[in-house]
Amino acid sequence: MPLDHDATTRRRPMKSLFGRLLARRDGATAIEFAILAIPFFVIVFASIETFVAFTGEQLLANATETMARKIRTGEIRPGTSAQQQEQEFRTAFCEEIKILMRCSAEEIATPNKLFLDVRHFPDYASIPATVPLIDTDLDTSGFKIDPGGKKSINIVRAYYRWDIVTDLVRPLLSNIKTQNGSRQNYLMVATAVVQNEDYP
Repeated sequence: MPLDHDATTRRRPMKSLFGRLLARRDGATAIEFAILAIPFFVIVFASIETFVAFTGEQLLANATETMARKIRTGEIRPGTSAQQQEQEFRTAFCEEIKILMRCSAEEIATPNKLFLDVRHFPDYASIPATVPLIDTDLDTSGFKIDPGGKKSINIVRAYYRWDIVTDLVRPLLSNIKTQNGSRQNYLMVATAVVQNEDYP
């Protein structure tokens, strides 16, 4: 039976076109990159943010040690005005951390991110050993700037609310949140305990 040459020629282009379509790999790399780019960049940004946050925490610890040393040596002493002393102490503390954590005049006057607690005690047993929390938020109601005089025992505690930018990292890195859940941050904590020298 003779072959239908017209039908054969009609079928061949369809098969060869389908084969060429499967064989082409020109856009495979672009498609793979598009699929993997979003999770890749999320991981990169999360790693950078975690690194910067831990660097900021070390900066906060160094500032706390520096301010505690100034209290121990008598460079910072009990003042006459509690409000003026608090403002001066907060301003000096902000100077120590301004590389990564900038404190505006408003932040110094009304703490929103940086919270400081400086108190003196008659003995080491009276020093608080835990972070003051109410539910899942920081309790700042008892905070004050009240350094002691010579030979007194002092504690300097610094807390900083670090804002987390990457949404996917926020639930993993944050450790406090407001009671209504509207604010979720990574709380940096630094503490230093010193006994003042017998300065003149």
